[in-house]
Order: sequence, then C-alpha cells, then structure tokens
Amino acid sequence: MDEIVKKAMVKWPDVPHCYGWLALDARGNWRMRDERAQHLGLAGDKVIQQALLGFINRNYMADERGCWYFQNGPQRVYLNLEATPFIARTDPQHGLVLHMGAPLAQLDKVYMTQSGEMIVEGDGKVAQVDDRDVAQLMTSLELDGTPASDEALMAWLDSAKGELVLNYRGQRVPVAPIHRDDVPAQLGFTRQPKPPNS
Repeated sequence: MDEIVKKAMVKWPDVPHCYGWLALDARGNWRMRDERAQHLGLAGDKVIQQALLGFINRNYMADERGCWYFQNGPQRVYLNLEATPFIARTDPQHGLVLHMGAPLAQLDKVYMTQSGEMIVEGDGKVAQVDDRDVAQLMTSLELDGTPASDEALMAWLDSAKGELVLNYRGQRVPVAPIHRDDVPAQLGFTRQPKPPNS
C-alpha cells in the first residue's frame, strides 16, 4: 500500500466506502462505471492512464468478507468482479502472469468450468485465465497420463471421469471441475460486494 494512502486513512478514518464504481473484467481490465453504466448494467470505460493503473494495482486488496477493493486514499472502492480477483495471461518467459504484472511461480490447483473457463490457484491468489490464452494451456493437459484430445476433454467436462492434470513449468497440477456459479463461494471471494448492512 502506498504511504500516502496510509496517511490519508489515519487522517480521515470515517470516509464511507464506495460500491459499484470500479470493476475488473474477465480480461484483466480495470473499468470505471459511472452512474449510467451502473444503472444499465454496462461494463464501463477501460482505465488506460498508466499512473492510475499503477496506483490501483499497488493498493488492491481484500477485506475479511472476501470482497476486493482499491484503497483510494481514505476510501475503499469495492470492485465488481466479472470473473475472479485476478486474471492470468500466458507469458513465454514466466508461464502465467497476473493482470497486474506479477508472475505466478507455482500453481496449487487448477479448475475448469463446464464451459471451458480455466481458473488457477497459486501464491495465495485465484485467477481466471484470459479466454484468449486458454488454448495455449490446453496443449499441456493430460487425461489419465496421455495428452488430452479435444474430444476427451469435452467428455471429461461432462462427466469428470479420469485424472486430468496440467503440466506447468515442471509441475503436474491436478485439474478439478467446478461450476461457474460455485466459484466465488468455493474459492473464497465475492463477485459483487454490497455494504454489510444492505
């Protein structure tokens, strides 16, 4: 957390929290959501200013409820998450890199939804893989010790029969099925935070 943010929190400890104005989409873009976007359920405008992106990334964290927020000075700006708290992309040098730029050195678990979304857990973080990068990881999947064909993978998504693993940077990481609607509760986060008393 930035030092200026810590000082602002001490100086103004009772600033009300903000909900719905910032979102993280499934491709790792921060999005500002004005009143119109919120009212119409729109994604909002991409944040593209580099200084603001860096500020959000450095001050992004979760509360005890599993609600993710950006600490903007003394105010918590709670995030709507389209997918998961982090989004991962493939990188030729580092394997998987979070949308904030940090590499995922180790994976502990991999999940796949019924529609083929891939979610990884590692380094204490939960990240959905950017849909544009999932195909690259599919070539590293094995089902019962042999490379998983598209047909075999589709059958596994329907039945979850057999041992599916992802070969990742020398690791054999187990893959488990998960229903998209169960992801937040099972992996410990909230997609659309609300004020505690609402």
